[in-house]
Amino acid sequence: MCELLRGEVSAEVVWRDEHVIAFLDHRPVFKGHVLVCPIRHTDTLLDLPTDEIEPLFSAARRIAAALGVALGADGTFVAVNNVISQSVPHLHVHVVPRRRGDGLRGFFWPRTSYAPGELEAHGRLIREALDR
Repeated sequence: MCELLRGEVSAEVVWRDEHVIAFLDHRPVFKGHVLVCPIRHTDTLLDLPTDEIEPLFSAARRIAAALGVALGADGTFVAVNNVISQSVPHLHVHVVPRRRGDGLRGFFWPRTSYAPGELEAHGRLIREALDR
């Protein structure tokens, strides 16, 4: 990503402003798959400064809307890999055009279930972490 921002690597840029760049993924899930990135180098979502959250996700939302108009997408899949499965160490939001029956599977499989008491235990642990 940094090479792209410095102009060392070319990309099909669809949006750029002072905070965000958005370009077509060169290995798309579906054609029209866009990566939306903060221009300021940021490794992960946890490193993103608070004042840069709104510009990044506003751009992702705008791109998601544009994919319906431009490509006739029925909807979008919007995702951020955070460390695990993050192919490059620069935060990026995937905005993937979706169509009913497009066959996209596997992002959240297999699903699991909680054993008795686990749901409440996980909820308690997360609430405690949020309260710190």
